[in-house]
Amino acid sequence: MTLASGIRRKGNRSRFERVAIVDRFDIPLLIAVTALLAIGILLVYAATRDWFASFGGDPEYYLKRHALNIVIGLLLAFGTTLIDYRLLRAYTPILWAISVLGLIAVLIPGIGATVNGARAWIALPGGLQIQPAELAKIAIIVGIAMILAEKHDGYEEPQAIDVLQALAVAAIPVLLIVVQPDLGTTVIIGASVVTMIAVSGAQLRWSVGLLGLAGIGAFVAIKLGVVADYQLNRLQSFVDPTADPQSTGYQLRQARITIGSGGLFGKGLFNGPQTSGRFVPEQQTDFIFTVAGEEFGFVGCAIIVALYALLLWRAFIIARRANDLFGRLVGLGVTAWFGFQIFENIGMTLGLAPMTGVPLPLLSYGGSSMFATLIGVGLLLNIRARS
Repeated sequence: MTLASGIRRKGNRSRFERVAIVDRFDIPLLIAVTALLAIGILLVYAATRDWFASFGGDPEYYLKRHALNIVIGLLLAFGTTLIDYRLLRAYTPILWAISVLGLIAVLIPGIGATVNGARAWIALPGGLQIQPAELAKIAIIVGIAMILAEKHDGYEEPQAIDVLQALAVAAIPVLLIVVQPDLGTTVIIGASVVTMIAVSGAQLRWSVGLLGLAGIGAFVAIKLGVVADYQLNRLQSFVDPTADPQSTGYQLRQARITIGSGGLFGKGLFNGPQTSGRFVPEQQTDFIFTVAGEEFGFVGCAIIVALYALLLWRAFIIARRANDLFGRLVGLGVTAWFGFQIFENIGMTLGLAPMTGVPLPLLSYGGSSMFATLIGVGLLLNIRARS
């Protein structure tokens, strides 16, 4: 066999492997993700077009940027599926180090940018911004899975040293996120960490101890003044919506009014007076669900929740059927991340959870969140295709 024919055969084999992997993607998961992305485009446009047009701006400004974020995110997701997830172990230390450096960079004056009280962004040329905490979620999940799965590959349960190493992988990025401060992301990462440790085979006392430690840490942080004033106001408004009527209380009250005004079938796309009047701040990002409530009504919101339930169900099935513990832990870590963030966002919109300022996955406007979420979807598809 000549060198040229060997190269051709190798190239053909690589193409066939890529086609075979695509054929093994989870179709229900892809349907849920595609539907949510399409709904998100409509909601972001509905939330911003009248607002921008009111002062002579381009009404499609956010629509164009959101569509671009989705295209980039889909490319990242597809790229994630091409590398065998089992090979990610070799790149995990690099990914983790990059995420930590990004979290440090946001705290450096002149590099980090403050948005809504949190110094969590890095300003890029062209008016773009990136939030390293979103990408840190992936690094933490893959890093913990790598450590906890190592012993299981040798038919041993994770020992205390393994759990401590896994917690150290999470602790450094989490502490940097707390300093920003970003309470919402901290809670989501904490939920993923506890879930992964609980299903790894480690002793139950670790999960119970972490939950207790989280409660004690939150109490101490409030007493020492580590938690910012605006975050305390959010917690107070959750308990008593009248506690901060000019800020967080107003936001929560308007969110409830906007959702409730939609009734059963909503007022119709682009016909919501609350949305057009911009009564709910940050409606294209953290409070995107209020647009769905007003313009699509209860039925539309139920469809969105059903699509999220389908996504989480398929993610759980993919994780459960993984061939190895590393894939199972990564899949469950991503599932916990998505599940807690969805609950946290919709819950705060309805007054069922404190306001923490996290976007709704696949619906909210925001490049970093969209990129990280679609990379997470890519990891699930990767695990499914190779299981």
